[in-house]
Amino acid sequence: MAGSSPVAPRRWVVLAVLCVSLLIVSLDNTILNIALPTLVRDLHASESNLQWIADIYSCVFGGFLLVMGSVGDRVGRKRVFCTGLVIFAAGSAASAFSATVNQLIAARAVMGFGAACIMPATLSILITVFRDPEQQTRAIGFWSGTTGLGIAIGPIAGGWLLAHYWWGSVFLINVPVALLGLVAALWLVPESKSAVPRPVDAPGALLCTGGLALLLWSIIDMPTAGWHAGPVLLAGGVALVLLIAFVLWERHTPTPMLLLEPFGDRRFSVAMPAVALAVFALMGSLFVLTQYLQFSLGFSAFGAGLRILPIAVVLAVAAPASSYLDRWLGTKVVIGTGLVLVACGLAQLTTTTTAEGFGHALIGMVLLGLGAGLIIAPGTASVMGSLPRDRAGAGAAMNGTALQVGGALGVAVLGSVLSSRYQSKMAPVLSAHAVPAVAAHAISSGIGGALAVARIAGGELGAELADAARAAFVTGMDAALLVGAVVVAASAVLVLVALPARRRPQGRLASDPDPSPSSGRSALDLSSGDAETGHELALGAPGSVADARQVSEQGGTP
Repeated sequence: MAGSSPVAPRRWVVLAVLCVSLLIVSLDNTILNIALPTLVRDLHASESNLQWIADIYSCVFGGFLLVMGSVGDRVGRKRVFCTGLVIFAAGSAASAFSATVNQLIAARAVMGFGAACIMPATLSILITVFRDPEQQTRAIGFWSGTTGLGIAIGPIAGGWLLAHYWWGSVFLINVPVALLGLVAALWLVPESKSAVPRPVDAPGALLCTGGLALLLWSIIDMPTAGWHAGPVLLAGGVALVLLIAFVLWERHTPTPMLLLEPFGDRRFSVAMPAVALAVFALMGSLFVLTQYLQFSLGFSAFGAGLRILPIAVVLAVAAPASSYLDRWLGTKVVIGTGLVLVACGLAQLTTTTTAEGFGHALIGMVLLGLGAGLIIAPGTASVMGSLPRDRAGAGAAMNGTALQVGGALGVAVLGSVLSSRYQSKMAPVLSAHAVPAVAAHAISSGIGGALAVARIAGGELGAELADAARAAFVTGMDAALLVGAVVVAASAVLVLVALPARRRPQGRLASDPDPSPSSGRSALDLSSGDAETGHELALGAPGSVADARQVSEQGGTP
């Protein structure tokens, strides 16, 4: 029984281990953002280089999430989790001591693979440890808050480290945390796996990862090469072919890593893109805002990190509270409201000009953090509640893939819109002056290069170039954030129209009948005295004590 499980007295300690490990994974999505201007100076990185340094992590992360979730279900979630911590620590150490842009990109890819092992395991272990529906909802709230908090506090931590150490410290800090998490996990975290192991879908993993990588490359390279350039069109076309082939393969293979059945449930198929687009907006805007605060407003790395703090604080408060609002107001209202707030925050940020200070941007940043905090936990709970418990690893991987792909596309799309607009605004400035080819390339590559050239030029020409670059950057930022606002607003409409008001208890698919209204009770309404019965209902189709016992024998907690 759940109450007598050996893990029950320490389940909240297990949650703390999972959340701390998850924190470094999600934090690494944004801790690098604050170091981007430093990389321009120390590694001579262009704007497209910066996008790749930021995006390769999310690309590999998202590309391997599905397959590593399936591997965890098959060989053991704790085993995959611990392996991921070791790989993540090794990749972090390699990133810290990279001497070139290409070395840093490769090391970040290794980190992404380690993160792909860690993230789905944390959520699937959580689902296994917390079997009571009410406690599970609370645990998912803390898990989601950790995800959002890591995304938002990355710039603060990065800014502090850059104020005291070299840029590699933003990666090196991960190593001791990952190793401590490994020791704690080996001691505290229970092993679990699916009662019915499934073979790993290697072809699906290759198609998915290859398609995502080529899609991101085509988007990132578009501002430099032009949308009509042959390599860009070829990469984009091959990416679409690979992704379509991936879906077709998953439909016909007997052991898919992508669960297609839950897409018939709107609690799954609408909630997942809503969460992905929230992260799309958050990651894309943080990529832009951290550069704006340093390049345009002139703050130091630590000063810029401190000014990102309002997003972190509001998000950290809203994420756990959203689980309670979900039960009170319903999933549709909470997620829909969150998306509207994100869209309003982005729209407000599009009114920023070179004459506006941080106070003007603060309003939009607060709305952005509040909205994102309201979306992640209810959306994750809605997605996971649509899946059978024995596919928790695969389901967690699908949810994590949506987050990572959303974040990667946010950086790629908003960064590319910014770059295109910036280059178009700087073209007349370059044509009006006789600028050497090397300097012109640096100016066109991004605002960091333009300000470096302006410092070298000095005098009136330097001042004019710096002012023009800042104006062009802000114009590009406004255009990028407007694209984000439109996308998120469209998602809000979809949620308010199509998402059911309430989510199902975990394990009930769209084809399953809802609990009888006449009974006056559901799996979520059962008291603690009926916990074992509630677990049987939550397990879905088999729903028997024997099935729960089988899971227990595989290492789970019935």
